Amino acid sequence: MKEVVMNEAALTAFLASDFAQVADMFAVEAVTSDGIRVRLRVGEQHLRPGGTVSGPSMFGLADVAVYLAVLSRIGPVALAVTTNCSIDFMRKPAARTDLICDCRLLKLGRALAVGDCLIRSDGMDAPVARASLTYSIPPTPRGT
Repeated sequence: MKEVVMNEAALTAFLASDFAQVADMFAVEAVTSDGIRVRLRVGEQHLRPGGTVSGPSMFGLADVAVYLAVLSRIGPVALAVTTNCSIDFMRKPAARTDLICDCRLLKLGRALAVGDCLIRSDGMDAPVARASLTYSIPPTPRGT
Protein backbone atom coordinates (compact mmCIF):
# COMPACT_ATOMS: atom_id res chain seq x y z
CA MET A 1 0.00 0.00 0.00
CA LYS A 2 1.23 3.51 -0.79
CA GLU A 3 2.15 5.69 2.14
CA VAL A 4 -0.26 8.26 3.53
CA VAL A 5 0.00 11.69 1.88
CA MET A 6 -3.16 13.24 3.40
CA ASN A 7 -3.96 12.74 7.09
CA GLU A 8 -7.26 13.25 8.90
CA ALA A 9 -6.85 17.03 9.13
CA ALA A 10 -5.91 17.39 5.44
CA LEU A 11 -8.85 15.25 4.30
CA THR A 12 -11.24 17.20 6.53
CA ALA A 13 -9.95 20.48 5.09
CA PHE A 14 -10.31 19.10 1.54
CA LEU A 15 -13.93 18.14 2.19
CA ALA A 16 -14.64 21.60 3.62
CA SER A 17 -13.12 23.39 0.63
CA ASP A 18 -14.24 21.17 -2.25
CA PHE A 19 -17.44 19.57 -0.89
CA ALA A 20 -18.73 22.17 1.57
CA GLN A 21 -22.33 21.10 0.89
CA VAL A 22 -21.76 17.75 2.67
CA ALA A 23 -18.57 18.25 4.69
CA ASP A 24 -20.36 18.70 8.01
CA MET A 25 -22.11 15.32 7.61
CA PHE A 26 -18.85 13.34 7.71
CA ALA A 27 -15.98 13.06 10.17
CA VAL A 28 -12.66 11.49 9.22
CA GLU A 29 -11.85 9.54 12.37
CA ALA A 30 -8.68 7.73 11.34
CA VAL A 31 -6.44 7.07 8.38
CA THR A 32 -5.31 3.47 8.87
CA SER A 33 -2.47 1.39 7.44
CA ASP A 34 -4.77 0.05 4.71
CA GLY A 35 -7.68 2.49 4.54
CA ILE A 36 -9.78 4.85 6.60
CA ARG A 37 -12.55 5.16 9.20
CA VAL A 38 -15.30 7.71 8.49
CA ARG A 39 -18.34 8.65 10.58
CA LEU A 40 -21.69 9.72 9.16
CA ARG A 41 -23.17 12.25 11.57
CA VAL A 42 -26.75 11.14 11.25
CA GLY A 43 -29.33 13.91 10.98
CA GLU A 44 -33.01 14.08 10.07
CA GLN A 45 -32.12 14.18 6.36
CA HIS A 46 -30.62 10.66 6.62
CA LEU A 47 -33.66 8.98 8.16
CA ARG A 48 -36.38 6.89 6.61
CA PRO A 49 -39.77 6.25 8.22
CA GLY A 50 -39.24 4.50 11.53
CA GLY A 51 -36.16 6.57 12.39
CA THR A 52 -33.47 4.32 10.86
CA VAL A 53 -30.79 5.47 8.44
CA SER A 54 -31.78 5.19 4.78
CA GLY A 55 -30.03 3.04 2.18
CA PRO A 56 -28.94 6.05 0.09
CA SER A 57 -27.29 7.55 3.18
CA MET A 58 -25.38 4.31 3.78
CA PHE A 59 -24.30 4.27 0.13
CA GLY A 60 -23.13 7.88 0.48
CA LEU A 61 -21.03 6.99 3.52
CA ALA A 62 -19.35 4.08 1.71
CA ASP A 63 -18.73 6.23 -1.36
CA VAL A 64 -17.18 9.09 0.62
CA ALA A 65 -15.07 6.64 2.65
CA VAL A 66 -13.52 4.99 -0.41
CA TYR A 67 -12.99 8.39 -2.06
CA LEU A 68 -11.18 9.72 1.00
CA ALA A 69 -9.18 6.49 1.40
CA VAL A 70 -7.94 6.88 -2.18
CA LEU A 71 -7.12 10.56 -1.68
CA SER A 72 -5.27 9.76 1.53
CA ARG A 73 -2.75 7.88 -0.65
CA ILE A 74 -2.70 9.91 -3.90
CA GLY A 75 -3.39 13.45 -2.68
CA PRO A 76 -6.22 15.88 -3.48
CA VAL A 77 -7.38 14.59 -6.87
CA ALA A 78 -10.91 15.98 -6.93
CA LEU A 79 -11.83 14.24 -10.21
CA ALA A 80 -11.40 10.65 -9.01
CA VAL A 81 -14.86 9.13 -9.58
CA THR A 82 -16.90 6.07 -8.67
CA THR A 83 -17.17 3.58 -11.54
CA ASN A 84 -18.86 0.71 -9.73
CA CYS A 85 -20.58 -0.06 -6.44
CA SER A 86 -22.15 -3.11 -4.91
CA ILE A 87 -23.78 -2.81 -1.51
CA ASP A 88 -25.42 -5.41 0.72
CA PHE A 89 -27.83 -4.15 3.37
CA MET A 90 -27.51 -6.73 6.13
CA ARG A 91 -29.61 -5.50 9.04
CA LYS A 92 -31.54 -2.49 10.22
CA PRO A 93 -29.30 0.28 11.63
CA ALA A 94 -29.92 1.50 15.15
CA ALA A 95 -32.44 4.34 15.27
CA ARG A 96 -31.00 7.88 15.00
CA THR A 97 -27.44 6.66 15.61
CA ASP A 98 -24.29 7.71 13.75
CA LEU A 99 -22.81 5.18 11.35
CA ILE A 100 -19.14 4.22 11.25
CA CYS A 101 -17.53 3.00 8.03
CA ASP A 102 -14.29 1.05 8.11
CA CYS A 103 -12.87 1.08 4.60
CA ARG A 104 -9.98 -1.03 3.40
CA LEU A 105 -8.27 -0.38 0.08
CA LEU A 106 -7.83 -3.71 -1.68
CA LYS A 107 -6.10 -2.28 -4.77
CA LEU A 108 -4.61 1.09 -5.55
CA GLY A 109 -3.27 1.25 -9.08
CA ARG A 110 -2.51 4.09 -11.48
CA ALA A 111 -5.98 4.03 -13.04
CA LEU A 112 -8.26 2.11 -10.66
CA ALA A 113 -8.74 1.68 -6.93
CA VAL A 114 -10.93 -0.93 -5.23
CA GLY A 115 -12.20 -0.55 -1.67
CA ASP A 116 -14.21 -2.71 0.68
CA CYS A 117 -16.38 -1.16 3.42
CA LEU A 118 -18.09 -2.41 6.56
CA ILE A 119 -20.69 -0.06 8.00
CA ARG A 120 -21.83 -0.34 11.61
CA SER A 121 -24.13 1.61 13.88
CA ASP A 122 -21.99 3.43 16.44
CA GLY A 123 -21.50 1.18 19.47
CA MET A 124 -22.63 -2.00 17.70
CA ASP A 125 -20.40 -4.87 16.53
CA ALA A 126 -22.60 -6.39 13.80
CA PRO A 127 -22.35 -4.65 10.42
CA VAL A 128 -25.48 -3.08 8.94
CA ALA A 129 -24.05 -2.99 5.40
CA ARG A 130 -21.08 -4.08 3.34
CA ALA A 131 -20.02 -2.35 0.15
CA SER A 132 -17.41 -2.81 -2.55
CA LEU A 133 -16.55 0.20 -4.72
CA THR A 134 -14.24 0.84 -7.65
CA TYR A 135 -12.85 4.30 -8.33
CA SER A 136 -11.31 5.63 -11.53
CA ILE A 137 -8.24 7.76 -10.96
CA PRO A 138 -7.64 10.40 -13.63
CA PRO A 139 -4.27 10.27 -15.40
CA THR A 140 -1.51 12.42 -13.96
CA PRO A 141 -0.55 15.22 -16.36
CA ARG A 142 2.88 14.72 -17.94
CA GLY A 143 5.70 16.51 -16.20
CA THR A 144 4.25 16.22 -12.67
